Amino acid sequence: MGPQTRWVDAWQPGPVLDTLRRLLDSGRRATPALARRAGLTHTELAVLEHLMEDPAGPSELAQRLGVTTAAASGIVDRLVSRGHAQRQPHPTDRRRTAVVATPSGREELMGHLMPMFAELAQVEASLTDAEREVVLRFLTDADRAVGRLL
Repeated sequence: MGPQTRWVDAWQPGPVLDTLRRLLDSGRRATPALARRAGLTHTELAVLEHLMEDPAGPSELAQRLGVTTAAASGIVDRLVSRGHAQRQPHPTDRRRTAVVATPSGREELMGHLMPMFAELAQVEASLTDAEREVVLRFLTDADRAVGRLL
């Protein structure tokens, strides 16, 4: 048994890392549950989330999702048919199309997320400035550590 295996076998997460693991797992399970409630597929929800951040073309969406451009176009077609997205001319390249979330798409997504956001805002409001600073530093560093897996 090598030193790496002994370390892995002996490693016990502390309460902070164990709670972070549970939060990451809850986040992973929340996306499909949210998609079901909204009557969307997991990928339709992912596209709508991307479009909420900023407009994108089907090829950009395909790249972000790791699917083909044809698959991304199909997802966009379904969101457009439901009124959750709209195709518009690209603002700087007339040959391209930009896809934007519509007010209906924003309301669909935010209507499901707002109860969670409201509860999280209450949790944040209960923190002192010093506690908020520590939590923010931890979450920023944890995000960077998890991001290394991507």
